[in-house]
Amino acid sequence: MPRRKCCRRIGGKPPCRVFGPVGAPVALLEEVFLGEDEFEALRLADLEGLYHEEAAMRMDVSRQTFGRIVESARRKVARALAGGFVLRIEGGVPGSADAPTFRCNECRRTWNGMEAADVPEECPACRSRDFCRADACDPSPGTGGGCPRNRCREQ
Repeated sequence: MPRRKCCRRIGGKPPCRVFGPVGAPVALLEEVFLGEDEFEALRLADLEGLYHEEAAMRMDVSRQTFGRIVESARRKVARALAGGFVLRIEGGVPGSADAPTFRCNECRRTWNGMEAADVPEECPACRSRDFCRADACDPSPGTGGGCPRNRCREQ
């Protein structure tokens, strides 16, 4: 019996869940199902252009697992495009979008915390203690934002 799949961090839901050929009745076409975790892997690897190692850290999976997820997602998208099928995004391995995201001010890496109350001691990449919550911080000049702990530097 295979192991149960672990939860994967999903950065958000897709704005549209069904894609298909224009002019064709969706009800009559074959469907290809893309999981939310596969959508997230495509978003991180292809849209954001992250290396597999960093994208895997963001999804809280191993690099090898991330590679398998993105490979499966690309195969499904290619099948839908080449065959004129409907691509439906739903299901997949459950994840969490409400876990806090942290950013290191030394190496600029980002990573996800496990729970809202979980505050790490140091950056997992460079061991620096100079970091902040990326989702609660906007250090850009003129935006009125800033780190709640006043730890961010201008980018």
